[in-house]
Amino acid sequence: MAAVKLENWVERIRDPKIECMSSDEMAALQSRRLVDVVNRVYNNVDFYHKKMKDLGVEPGDIKGIEDIGKLPFTTKEDLRDNYPFGLLAIPKKDVVRVQGTSGTTGKLTLASYSQKDVDVWGECVARCLTMAGLTDEDIIHVCYGYGLFTGGMGLDYGAKALGATAIPMSAGNTKRQMMCMEDFGSTAFACTPSYALHLAESLEEAGVVDRLKLKAGIHGAEPWTVEMRKKIESILNINCFDIYGLCEISGPGVAQDCIHHAGLHINVDYFYPEVLNPSTYEACADGETGELVFTTLAKEAMPLLRYRTKDLTSIDHSTCACGRTTPRISKFTGRTDDMKVIRGVNVFPTQVETALLGMGGAVAPHYLMIVDREDNLDVLTVMVEVDESMFSDEIRKLDALKNKIGAVLKQALGVSARVKLVEPKTIQRSEGKAVRVIDNRNLQ
Repeated sequence: MAAVKLENWVERIRDPKIECMSSDEMAALQSRRLVDVVNRVYNNVDFYHKKMKDLGVEPGDIKGIEDIGKLPFTTKEDLRDNYPFGLLAIPKKDVVRVQGTSGTTGKLTLASYSQKDVDVWGECVARCLTMAGLTDEDIIHVCYGYGLFTGGMGLDYGAKALGATAIPMSAGNTKRQMMCMEDFGSTAFACTPSYALHLAESLEEAGVVDRLKLKAGIHGAEPWTVEMRKKIESILNINCFDIYGLCEISGPGVAQDCIHHAGLHINVDYFYPEVLNPSTYEACADGETGELVFTTLAKEAMPLLRYRTKDLTSIDHSTCACGRTTPRISKFTGRTDDMKVIRGVNVFPTQVETALLGMGGAVAPHYLMIVDREDNLDVLTVMVEVDESMFSDEIRKLDALKNKIGAVLKQALGVSARVKLVEPKTIQRSEGKAVRVIDNRNLQ
């Protein structure tokens, strides 16, 4: 099936006064909010008071958004060190909910929300849903997990703010998801892109795609490629959108692409973005890849100054074809902590995905990278699912495909990889964030 044609869609902007604001007007709004948030954290959060004192910075030194570079950075380690409520800027009794993500240390990365924070979160997600062409007449099937993970609640709040119907399916039980999607007449669904692909393939296999009313998919929480978006769109005959957020900042709704898919529009009246060289911390020019850093401009419960996301992207401040003037970030090339250095070469899972999806139908977009160390040398093995019919072919044909994949990966990655061909559905599917890399070097 071909994806829904762009000309069939009506461009909608939820809040033109904000989303189409001039750069000077936006800078003035951001400046007022930055001055306020700096005063609040300096006077109410011991961590930031000390950080600013150590840098010799006082609230009076921050007169506008142009002074943001004077402020200290915040890292995920800072959040863990201040777990659970050390970064609160409001009394604990005014916290109406917490959200969190698990970490390698066993401690959560916890974020607290006031009622205003929850309302802003819902508004930002509603703007994103509007970018996807959705209205109060839509039925949004939410198969992100509900709980401490922000995905389910974020889309639920956004649907409510938009006036749409939310179907709170949560994650898991694909057969039940498929049944309810058809029975309830869902017009959009939201989940991780890896699960979206699995769900799309399951719907196609069941022969029910033509009976669905789906027109849009809202996907995020993990890096994914344009090739994967087109794959999901081609199966379900819908338009898919990349929604971005992180628990520490607000959850989903920080940014999303519009129907032109020319980058993710950031809700910059609430979240001020910087794209910085991760080594020098200098600002990157438009189009130059660097680390994304956010300052929350209106968060009450747990404001963050210059939070280092570790996400790698570029930014574009030009006006989009949709009319929005909000800056756009490109799809992420990966994360600084997702990157694997293999024999001195920086390798990202998204590079593997792009290479495999560019090879056509014989190779499925399901893969697993395994990194080992043998005789003090890094060895990369890539498990790749291939069409079941391939295993009935002669061994020489399988060998030829394996060699072809190996050559494509070496050109894409700059490092050779062992290729292991496996049958369909051999690689475990994830209902949450997909596991793309196993690094055994950490265990040796």
